[in-house]
Amino acid sequence: MPDVRLVNVTKRYGKIVAVNKVNLHVYDKEYFALLGPSGCGKTTLLRLIAGLIKPDEGEIYIGDKLVNDVPPEDRDVGFVFQTFALFPHLNVWNNVIYGPRVKGFDMKKASRIGDEVLEMVRLHERLDAFPNELSGGMMQRIAVARALAAGSRLLLLDEPLGQLDAKVRNELRYEIRRMAKDLGLTAIHVTHDQSEAMAISDRIAVMKKGRILQVGTPEELYMNPKSVFVAHFVGESNFLEGYVSSVGSKTITVELRNGIKVEAVHKNAERLKKGERVVLAVRPEAFTIEKGIKRGKNSIEGVVERTTFEGTNIRYEV
Repeated sequence: MPDVRLVNVTKRYGKIVAVNKVNLHVYDKEYFALLGPSGCGKTTLLRLIAGLIKPDEGEIYIGDKLVNDVPPEDRDVGFVFQTFALFPHLNVWNNVIYGPRVKGFDMKKASRIGDEVLEMVRLHERLDAFPNELSGGMMQRIAVARALAAGSRLLLLDEPLGQLDAKVRNELRYEIRRMAKDLGLTAIHVTHDQSEAMAISDRIAVMKKGRILQVGTPEELYMNPKSVFVAHFVGESNFLEGYVSSVGSKTITVELRNGIKVEAVHKNAERLKKGERVVLAVRPEAFTIEKGIKRGKNSIEGVVERTTFEGTNIRYEV
């Protein structure tokens, strides 16, 4: 079963450093997400793992094998593209069994594999349909089925849900994770959608300008971001700037710019020093809004300027 390791991997396009000295270890059978804004290098990193491009520096391992010079067809990798990339002249059945047939499987074995994966993606009743007769969600299911049918133990997904509407996207992301877990695959999923990454991933790497800023479980990234960028990109935060006025064993007191002092929990509080400039990231759910003026601990006065109804939430701008 494959794990994936990248050691000091760099990729340049002229003067642009698309991937900058990246070190990463994706474990066997892990569903892993590369998360970041457009242009951060996440798709380039995926293409490096697939062998579609070569690194300028560093080493890429799939399992115990160094694959820098191994062509894509010999890496035993399944790739799901954002644009579906189905063969328009082939129906669903022939798209799905294409991989097994290319690998030299006889029709009996290819058909058995095709039946299994089409049952898994719940499209076994559309065998004769052509891609232009399918919805976006169906086409992406077929793209996933084709990758699974090839028998690869490593599945790479490049923004696989990017062209789908919100409802289909939310449904399909759980299906893809379920299939990968049921088959015991290692999956690396590229996305710019933090809610998508949080919902389906065992761990996430947050990228910015070709570098990995932090790797962790969704809970770790959400509760203990190591930078303002990660706090901003994973979930939502309210940022309060100030200076450390006192340090406890697990808490710090911060004096904000307006002179108000607030107490904050910090697991490495002892590393901070009095007078040090800090930024507090406060998640929206940590706030309670009350009418009137109450000067209690960690209370900040303000005026509600706007409310927005968002279904399950109401957003207050204060």
